[in-house]
Amino acid sequence: MSVGAPRIDVIVSEVVEVNDLIKRFRFVRADGGDMPHFSGGSHVVIEMNDHGTRRMNPYSLMSDPADSKGYEISVRRDDAGRGGSLYMHRHVKAGMRMQIGHPVNLFPPDARAKKHLFLAGGIGITPFMSMMSQLAPVGARFELHYSVRSRALGAYVDRLTAAYAGRVHVYVDEKGEAIDLKTLLATQPLGTHLYVCGPKGMIEWVKSTAYAMGWPANTVHSEEFLAPPVGQPFEVELAASGRTLTVGAAQSILEAMEAAGVDAPYLCRGGACGQCETAVVRCDGHIHHHDHWLSDDEKAAKTKIMPCVSRFEGKTLVLDR
Repeated sequence: MSVGAPRIDVIVSEVVEVNDLIKRFRFVRADGGDMPHFSGGSHVVIEMNDHGTRRMNPYSLMSDPADSKGYEISVRRDDAGRGGSLYMHRHVKAGMRMQIGHPVNLFPPDARAKKHLFLAGGIGITPFMSMMSQLAPVGARFELHYSVRSRALGAYVDRLTAAYAGRVHVYVDEKGEAIDLKTLLATQPLGTHLYVCGPKGMIEWVKSTAYAMGWPANTVHSEEFLAPPVGQPFEVELAASGRTLTVGAAQSILEAMEAAGVDAPYLCRGGACGQCETAVVRCDGHIHHHDHWLSDDEKAAKTKIMPCVSRFEGKTLVLDR
């Protein structure tokens, strides 16, 4: 996908305040037709015109893949973020026309799994909602362990426990409840696949524990969309297109390229998929890598960068774009 990729013209058909931090949005096609099919774990990129600033943020689809009439996402408000979630919360209303990208799935349930073990933290619940909607009708084995800060902020707890009685386990942080991860992982049947989505610390804890306990890497799945960090403005030279761009304090390199009309590929825009990986022609300074795609050796070599989330500090950065 790139800046010129086809998009879907949609109307916001519903905006629901789930709790103090989360709103749910439903989109339907502006032409009244069916939405493109998607599978559980997919995400879409929502395009926003934030008073002249173009934002494109990825959000997991939480709706039932069998629902061809609309897509649903949930957005957690981040008061300290770059502004995308604030725009969605403050300005997006029912009846508004927007554009979204076609669904992309980087986090699907593995068809080889005998059982699916889902671990969610906070807003990380959303991809699992579409997965469970897809898996339940075909009799697939799954269970969800869902950690929330408080019961009031536990988005969709009541809905999930009612729909999947006995397969949903909720842990409330303010009550001192926590997942007994080692016991949980040690008691899973052979052929179980593990999936985790939530805060970065939770993802790292689950994955490192699973690997230390001998879980094969191909049975451990995770998803985390990283927001491009805010930092000092810097310049980047593009060797192929002969352009020099200034990347703003709250702008990613990818966004700066798109604003300048330079076509750049992407899928997730969050440092997870590798689609926007770009060769570094010259680097006189320090690249602040914020992705979880490149290896530590690749980051240290200064030969590759993920322009969707990484920044630069120094004299010269030349990229092969």
